[in-house]
Amino acid sequence: MAKSPSAGRMGKAAEYLVAASCILATRGELNVSTSMVDDEGVDLVFHRRGTSATLAVQVKARMSDTRVVRDEKVMAQVREQTFRPRENLDMLFAAIDIERGSIVTAWLVPSLTFDSIVSGLTATGHCASWPRRSWRLPTAGTCTA
Repeated sequence: MAKSPSAGRMGKAAEYLVAASCILATRGELNVSTSMVDDEGVDLVFHRRGTSATLAVQVKARMSDTRVVRDEKVMAQVREQTFRPRENLDMLFAAIDIERGSIVTAWLVPSLTFDSIVSGLTATGHCASWPRRSWRLPTAGTCTA
């Protein structure tokens, strides 16, 4: 799957959209940090005011002008080099409406759950094996693997 030259910009914009939406939706109860270097598969780190708990999130966004999103699914590539499933890491799969600059739908999946679903799958069907894992989600929020 070839990436467009603007894929990095669009992905970063989607991450900021998610971060801003979460801050606004919680009326500032959540704070969000980003990594200067993304070598651990963490795009955003959420922190709730008044607590020490954090949640690391890897954002996988697809834009509304893609066939997959028009088919009401999200498909993402997760690289083995950066994916380390653990308790405090979730995967956020999001469909982004690029005309409105809004999140159409999203699924927050614990990384341990994601890992258990895609482990052992082959390149056939909807999911691909390491080093690139693919997972297609219908809008209902369940895996079609």
